[in-house]
Amino acid sequence: MALPPRTIEDLCNLVATYNPEADFALIRRAYQYADDAHAGQKRATGEPYIIHPLATALTLAEMRLHVPIIVAGLLHDVPEDTTKTLDDLKNEFGEDVSSMVAGITKLGKIKYRGMDRYIENLRKMFLAMAADVRVVFIKFADRLHNLETLSSIPPKKQYRIALESLEIYAPIANRLGMGEIKGRLEDEAFKYVYPKEYQWVEEIARSQREGKQEYLERVMKIARQVMEESGVKDVKIHGRAKHLYSLYLKLLKHDRNIGRVYDIIAVRVIVPTIVDCYSALGVIHGRWSPLKGRIKDYIAQPKPNHYRSLHTTVFCEDGVIVEFQIRTPDMHIEDEFGIAAHWAYDERKQMDDSVPVPPSKVPTWVHELADLHQELADKKQYVRSLEDLKIDVFRDRIFLFTPKGDVIDLPEESTCVDFAYAIHTQIGNTCTAAKVNEEASPLDRVLKNCDMVEIMTDKSRKGPNPDWLKFVKTRHAKSKIRQYAKSTIASWIKGILPGTKER
Repeated sequence: MALPPRTIEDLCNLVATYNPEADFALIRRAYQYADDAHAGQKRATGEPYIIHPLATALTLAEMRLHVPIIVAGLLHDVPEDTTKTLDDLKNEFGEDVSSMVAGITKLGKIKYRGMDRYIENLRKMFLAMAADVRVVFIKFADRLHNLETLSSIPPKKQYRIALESLEIYAPIANRLGMGEIKGRLEDEAFKYVYPKEYQWVEEIARSQREGKQEYLERVMKIARQVMEESGVKDVKIHGRAKHLYSLYLKLLKHDRNIGRVYDIIAVRVIVPTIVDCYSALGVIHGRWSPLKGRIKDYIAQPKPNHYRSLHTTVFCEDGVIVEFQIRTPDMHIEDEFGIAAHWAYDERKQMDDSVPVPPSKVPTWVHELADLHQELADKKQYVRSLEDLKIDVFRDRIFLFTPKGDVIDLPEESTCVDFAYAIHTQIGNTCTAAKVNEEASPLDRVLKNCDMVEIMTDKSRKGPNPDWLKFVKTRHAKSKIRQYAKSTIASWIKGILPGTKER
């Protein structure tokens, strides 16, 4: 992807495309303030330092964010790298902007090494999100530009920054529903973490796309025509190339067989309403035959990160397999920018630039993780919990249903016991059997998206089976099983050791 333009006027012009009433004088003033503060400083590329905060602000503008966040993006390195202080920023630009910059400063340089660095970065990211999720938007934009200019720093540092981006930044962007930012972070980091695999996937992608553009244009023209003839109006259709790291993961999932990957190039269909989405799906299926099992309704059942769209894979002209993704404009913006879309300028609502995001717009799991990170002050306990935590938060999520229709959100590869504990600890402790889609199933069965799960319990059961630790996936289930096992051992010891019985 080509780097965006690098002038303050380009930034203002970009903001004007979605917020023509923006305070452009404030944006220019922040740019000049940052330029003066960073005067004489150079980046490792040899460019003037102001290029970096400007690139950060441009990415925030691409996310359609409002002026205070863009201003904070321009100023985000000022307190750490210049003689200007947070108090100076507060006096010049107000409390809201200075608090965001303070949040970025807290996320700043970490001098630990290895696992200590990883743990501290993860902890700080979650605490920052819980305090003000806007800070993380700025950090994503900051990190993206650092990745885009990574070639100018030593190889060891390249690898560390890129790996951290793959393991921390991109997964958090994914959980916040920020698909475009996630994809860009992953692709920029991919080439430094797995250079040989990157070259291999890049070559596969290039060979698969060669000569396809003309064919894709023909398919899109036919799709647009049949929709208009069927009464679906105001249709926008464009092609979407799959991000390279996403393609790499899918190839690994399919034993490196490119023939089993159908969405290297997908067609996106954007229509005005949800009703139009289903109408467009019907029109596409009326023209081309769908592949069995490849129709996915993420509108009726959104992904846990709130992604919504209809997906279908069909045999198109000349029998070529093509994936279509159908959505409304709002769904498209949310797919690109996730939770950041709630900050986007909206002509209909005229959001007050000075008001921080309401707590309700910060996902519940962010607060839960921030609380957990504060609780786990003991470093050894933290390290033991880290892998479970990564699975709970960063693995792809699945939706499961109770017989009453309640939705349970769990990580991929969760089992019936994980499901039981997600409902209630007592349900987990006393579960004895399960039914999946109304069929008897073992408790260690790995569940799939949209399974309906019923848990049978026995109130006389004393507690969970310690052997369940061999297959459960979630941190919650593991901790409850271990907790019960410890209490049982403690009771046993009290019963047999001299002097431990109550007197």
